[in-house]
Amino acid sequence: MDLATVVGMALAFGAVFGSMIMEGGNPAALIAPPAMLLVLVGTIGATMTGYTMKDVTGIAKVFLKAIMPGPPHETTETIEQMVSFADKARRDGLLALEDEARNIEDPFLRRGIQMAIDGTDPEVVREVLETEVAALKERHKVGATFFANMGAFAPTLGIIGTVLGLVHMLENLSDPSSMGPLIAGAFVATLWGVMTANLIYLPISNKLKRASAEEVAFKELVVEGVLAIQAGANPRAVGEKLKSFLPPSARDEIGEGERKSA
Repeated sequence: MDLATVVGMALAFGAVFGSMIMEGGNPAALIAPPAMLLVLVGTIGATMTGYTMKDVTGIAKVFLKAIMPGPPHETTETIEQMVSFADKARRDGLLALEDEARNIEDPFLRRGIQMAIDGTDPEVVREVLETEVAALKERHKVGATFFANMGAFAPTLGIIGTVLGLVHMLENLSDPSSMGPLIAGAFVATLWGVMTANLIYLPISNKLKRASAEEVAFKELVVEGVLAIQAGANPRAVGEKLKSFLPPSARDEIGEGERKSA
């Protein structure tokens, strides 16, 4: 489970309810089933309208991925692995990587190395791998955009709920004592719309965009590494090229590892 997402949401909702309590309010007043039904279900329905059922059925899985992402890519280990491949390929030829290729855990890297071993033209290797990366971006874009759209619709649904509540209030002008609770109930819908949009939907959308960017960057690193190995580049040059994808601190870690192994 990703702690940043869970802790961030807990802090955001804690701030909202905590400030309400400090002002003497009762958080239970926000539990308004009609307003929650309109905002939560209405937002999902409005967003679904712009997508196919195939897109919608995968959204629950996308949400879980934002909360509980898979293990992070071991980028430094992958770079060290590809430098090792470059060294062996330069000394013994690409066919010498046949056994290592079968044991590569990452399917994207394994596919690229295998294509290089099979003698596939470098331009074709690049085209195939980059096409896979582009398709990955499009798949990830669907989930991130879905939650971004929910963040756009939720406040509007909250306003609709407020208008409906005010209409109901105007129908009961003959009973002045009921106007206060009715007005308060009407504005609860707006609160739920704004709160869910800015504390759940938009942050989840940003989280998915960030996760997608990290995965795409990793795969782009792999593409460059595979092509460098296929071209017979110097292992040191391969390492330096791939380390340029990393922040300085991570580059230093690889450098220390190389010095220790030497």
